[in-house]
Amino acid sequence: MITGGNARWGVWRGWGECGEAGTRLKADGTEVTDVDVEVEELIRGELGRRAPQDGVYGEEGGVVLGASGRRWVVDPVNGTANFTRRVPLFSNDLAYEDEFGPAIGVVGMPMSGEILAAGRGLGCWVFQGPGFGAGEARRVRVSDRAELDGARVQAHNFGAWSGELLAALHRRTLLLPSTGCMAAVATGRADAAVIAGPAMGYEDVATMPVIVSEAGGRISDLRGVDVLAGDMSVLVSNGVLHEALLELVAKAS
Repeated sequence: MITGGNARWGVWRGWGECGEAGTRLKADGTEVTDVDVEVEELIRGELGRRAPQDGVYGEEGGVVLGASGRRWVVDPVNGTANFTRRVPLFSNDLAYEDEFGPAIGVVGMPMSGEILAAGRGLGCWVFQGPGFGAGEARRVRVSDRAELDGARVQAHNFGAWSGELLAALHRRTLLLPSTGCMAAVATGRADAAVIAGPAMGYEDVATMPVIVSEAGGRISDLRGVDVLAGDMSVLVSNGVLHEALLELVAKAS
């Protein structure tokens, strides 16, 4: 697994050394560390060896065009702001896209030793055990909750939400801080999740469609548009609650 080995060592090394002094800002104002760069370089090297005809888009290294018409999308440390502040909510994300769209999504979570992975038509799985996910595998699915009132909804970046959106969800749902929105919904620990505020990057959401759909859920932006073509806000749900949540969010806009 390419998110293990040296990549895991690099993340743990950075975890021990992280802090404001070890952080620099990119042109877009977001944070980056040496760990982000090193993990992406490792993954790119492995992809070049294993799938040399495929293209690669990485958050730190940009686009390398391939000859196959397929590409990998790499977010080496999704949650760099958490990582630099010693908040154990970050991941190593890898997506694969072919001529039919999203095909594979892999989210490595170093602090829990879990890997959440899905392939088109193959289901959604959590791997957990020694060696960063090399042990037990179990198939996961979304919750079956059908009642919006009291539904467990994780909120990502809610400090930047509008007061209307925050109030609308708070009145109807049990609004919870994010502990990894997509993984929480895909495994049934939450019924839905909302990501609003500053727009996400494409690499932040690339793993989501196949993981959520293979877990039996639904994903869109907050307008109901395909998340990869939308405004980079995100609504993830168990599917049953999706339309009700879209209606609730629309009234708050």
